[in-house]
Parts: sequence; structure tokens; C-alpha cells
Amino acid sequence: MTFCLGINVEQGLVGIADTQVVAGNERLTAKKTATYQGPGFSFFVMNSGLRSLRDKILLYFEESFARESTVRDRLYKVVNLYAQQVRRAAEEDHGALARADLKFNPHALLGGQMAADSTHRLFLVYPEGNWVEIGADTPYQIIGASGFGKPILERSLNRKDSMVYAFKVGLLAFDATRLCAADVDYPMDVLLYSRGSFEMVEQRYERDDVRAISEWWQERMRRSVQELPAEWIEAAFPSCVSR
Repeated sequence: MTFCLGINVEQGLVGIADTQVVAGNERLTAKKTATYQGPGFSFFVMNSGLRSLRDKILLYFEESFARESTVRDRLYKVVNLYAQQVRRAAEEDHGALARADLKFNPHALLGGQMAADSTHRLFLVYPEGNWVEIGADTPYQIIGASGFGKPILERSLNRKDSMVYAFKVGLLAFDATRLCAADVDYPMDVLLYSRGSFEMVEQRYERDDVRAISEWWQERMRRSVQELPAEWIEAAFPSCVSR
């Protein structure tokens, strides 16, 4: 399982990814993010799915991106180039994976800004090679374990929020997923891109770096539940509620 979260707010992009890879009985730590930047462009790719597919697709993409200088003006062209490599890997590996009862399941989040883009953008690429842009209506996307952190994001996040706020909400979504999904854990990789900067900031956080925040949030949630207006609840259980 994987947790990769991309958030697109007006100020910029926030990416959060876990680093746990489970192979048989082994648990490994490995990056699920890749960043690319140069004069007039900066973008990231985050992946979920089989590690072998991620590595092959990224290698094909890096070779193609180095050759195809004409795609470096718009991010959607980069996404199209990446999607071509997804289809190429599918043609090569889909049959062998199916015979081994494995799914061709690579999903990717690709976000950043190219020279001719008016602003930063975030895209979701499916295993079939088609893609959608993550826009203002729902300014985030999770690939991998999506169910546990989604309620926090749905209740708390909108397009006009600051990057700092988006990172805080994303951290809480990661923490909720880590508690519920056995294969999602620290270290946590964070990517930050400010609109028009063409510079990607990368940071890795260990469990101890954010332990105090996790504990604070857990205590605050318990306190909030205790403080919920409860007259109708108490009326429903009159013999069970101590006064």
C-alpha cells in the first residue's frame, strides 16, 4: 500500500508521500517521489503501484524527457510524455503480470510548472495512460490508501487556503492513514512548490519530527468529542449517562 497526496492551492503545490515498500516478508524504505527542475521548469512525480513498474516507467520517462525538448513549455505535454511510457510498460509487462496474478496498477501524480504555463498544475495519470487535471473544485488527490485521510481533507481544505495550512491538513491526513493502513509509515517525504518560483523544495520527516503534532491532534480530537453538544444523546441513553 502507498500514500501519496498532492494538494493544489492558489499559492502552490504540496506533495506528501510515505516511503514504505513491502516485498514479501520484507519491509523496505524507498522514495516514491522524483523531482525534475531546470531553467524555466520544475515538477515532481509521485507513484503508487508495483515498485518494478514505477522504476521502469520513470527510467523510460527520463530518457524520453531528455530527448524531447519540445515538451518543456507546458506541463500537460510532459504528462502526455509520461503517459506514453505508462502505455509502453503496459505493452511489455501486462501479460506477464496477469499470468502471475498481479495487476498493472501504476498511478501517478505529476505537478509543477513549465515556462509557458500561466500557473502551477497538478495531474493524475491512470494505469491506462489517460489523465485528469486536479482543479479548484477538489484541490487534492490521493493515490494508494485514499480512504483514511480523505474525510479530513474534505472537511478542511479549499483552493484559497495557504500552503502552510494545506501542509498541516495533509500531515493530519497522512497521520490518519498511517494509523489505519499497516503498509504506510514514516519516513515521510514532502514536496513544496510556490507558484512562479520554478524551484522545488524537498524535505524528509522522521516519526520523531512530528510525534508531538500527532499526539496533540489525538488529544484535541478526544477533547472535541467530549465537548460535543450532547443533550439529545443523553436523552436517548438516560440510564447509561452519568451526570
